[in-house]
Amino acid sequence: MTQQRTDGVPPAGPADAYLEALRGRLASDGCAVTAAGWRDCPVVIGSRADRKARWFGTKVELFVFAAAVPAVDEASMAQFTGWAMDYAKSIRSGLSGARNAAMVLPALVSGAVQPAARTWAAADARILGTSLIGRPLTVETSGSGVSRVTMYRGRVVYGGMFSRHVLDKASLYFT
Repeated sequence: MTQQRTDGVPPAGPADAYLEALRGRLASDGCAVTAAGWRDCPVVIGSRADRKARWFGTKVELFVFAAAVPAVDEASMAQFTGWAMDYAKSIRSGLSGARNAAMVLPALVSGAVQPAARTWAAADARILGTSLIGRPLTVETSGSGVSRVTMYRGRVVYGGMFSRHVLDKASLYFT
């Protein structure tokens, strides 16, 4: 017999459990973890800033946005990515420009990710202005955990020196 909660709180599904684990991975890597809402969905937000000598002293700010949704299609990925990039632009610190870049990892998590959404996420990075680069992700969950994470893993012309760093962080957070 399956146990059901009687306190009115819906049971957490695989996507919600994934977000909780993501929240922990972000915090353990030193990210500031906050929350917001998008379309009545809670969004986990993680942010951090890194500066390394090999980047010629340039600072990169990394923003992670993740929300659990019932289903992911191409339109919802595009809308969430646009929202996340605008949100990151509004909360980033410092001056935007040649010495500061912002990388955004907007992820929709669901048990039902359409192939078109995966294709859209893997197609290319999205650039807003000259210093805000987004790499959308789809995270498809199953009852046993994550079955597939899809994102663009190539380099970009602007911000290319941060590609390895961003891909390493994405790999750490979205396991």
